[in-house]
Amino acid sequence: MTNFSELNISASTLKSVKRMGFEEATPIQEGTIKFALEGRDIIGQAQTGTGKTAAFGIPMIEKIDPKNPNVQALIIAPTRELAIQVSEEIYKIGYDKKVRLLSVYGGQEIGRQIRALKNKPQVIVGTPGRILDHINRRTLKLENVETLILDEADEMLNMGFIEDINTILESVPAERQTLLFSATMPGPIRKIAENFMKQPEEVKIKSKEMTVENIEQFFVKAHEREKFDVLSRILNVHQPELAIVFGRTKRRVDELAHALSIRGYLAEGIHGDLSQAKRMSVLRQFKENKIDILVATDVAARGLDISGVTHVYNFDIPQDPESYVHRIGRTGRAGKSGIAVTFVTPREMGYLRIVEDTTKKRMTPLRPPSSDEALVGQQRLAIESLTEIVGKNDLGDYRTLAAEMLEKFEAVDVIAAALKSMTKEPDDTPVSISEERPLPARRERSSGGGGGGRSGGYKGNRSGGRSSSSGRGYERSGSRRSSGPRDGSTQRSSRTRTPRRES
Repeated sequence: MTNFSELNISASTLKSVKRMGFEEATPIQEGTIKFALEGRDIIGQAQTGTGKTAAFGIPMIEKIDPKNPNVQALIIAPTRELAIQVSEEIYKIGYDKKVRLLSVYGGQEIGRQIRALKNKPQVIVGTPGRILDHINRRTLKLENVETLILDEADEMLNMGFIEDINTILESVPAERQTLLFSATMPGPIRKIAENFMKQPEEVKIKSKEMTVENIEQFFVKAHEREKFDVLSRILNVHQPELAIVFGRTKRRVDELAHALSIRGYLAEGIHGDLSQAKRMSVLRQFKENKIDILVATDVAARGLDISGVTHVYNFDIPQDPESYVHRIGRTGRAGKSGIAVTFVTPREMGYLRIVEDTTKKRMTPLRPPSSDEALVGQQRLAIESLTEIVGKNDLGDYRTLAAEMLEKFEAVDVIAAALKSMTKEPDDTPVSISEERPLPARRERSSGGGGGGRSGGYKGNRSGGRSSSSGRGYERSGSRRSSGPRDGSTQRSSRTRTPRRES
């Protein structure tokens, strides 16, 4: 592989890239940077997780003139989550060059974005609908754009943004550099390339087969409103030593962490809006086993080096298979086994098929435990704990106290009382979890797993020989429609990133 120092990039950008921990360029980065620095239009075909953002971000930052106050680059992403993720990466790449950046997306107050646009950002990252809103309001002027980037173009096609994209492309200068990235190249995307790009160079990276060893993978089909109670009961049976719960949005993470705490779990959340000090504090507590459950977004969990995670729960199924593999890869490390459970709403089953096709592994349907089964799980944990204490034979004076109790009570009653005091009975305290909009509908593939013909019992084993209960496969049908903005989830508040504020 080629080092970034060999790619003829400036000292300031190289400094930022090294600070990010990058030394060797991935294939998509090497190919894209080489041609982009020559001013060529580029069609990049690669999956998420191959380093696409740095691939287009580095040459884009190289072209930015920090003394020019105009918008010089526009990056279009299909969802607000991806827009935020991309903006954070570009922020880091442009840090030492003092490039000003602004992200604009639906769900955030447009007035706040209009005020931020007056700070003269040089790079705009946004979703199609919100970019078009600003163009129509004349609050975003694109006549000086020199670099246009379309990220995950096929997803924008799937989400119905193709007309918005064409309108935006007509609003930027014809004399510009265009970089288009897509995992697949359907006809409408090819047409965009033909109409709006000039002799593009194609950089195609073969999609690698991704498999995950030592991890048992399950899915639970449940409606949005049911998911948290199901998660609580599963946790009561699994009794994970260390678990990570993944949520799709920052609001989701906050609400999940709070709800889990209400139900008596030791849980904390991390996401991009937390200060670095707070994030480090939470991670330290998790590594030191002071909290049992870490709730995180994909962005916040990037680069986490945590050993000993026994269970990963995808409370929201991720939008792409690579994110799924990265998530569940937090467990099953160093030759140890792990368990991954993914919650899927009926309308999101197409995403489950895509994940299974990519990982070449079928997930086992998991029947959620009943409240009674959850209680049995807790009781068995109490039995194991009591047995372990007896086995250590370090009871000392407690034997004298036990003998005194046996003079007054039956032995069975004494043991039952001890087990009851050690059992964490399921807590049904009401909690508030906002419903999220399902991912955009994906047509289910005829191949792949996830079919109703599979059966899966209830998996309750924990490392260390925890008991499990079994049951029949679980299958439900039906869905409930929900509405929301076109730009992704229903998250109400997010943050605008600016790499450097003008003083």
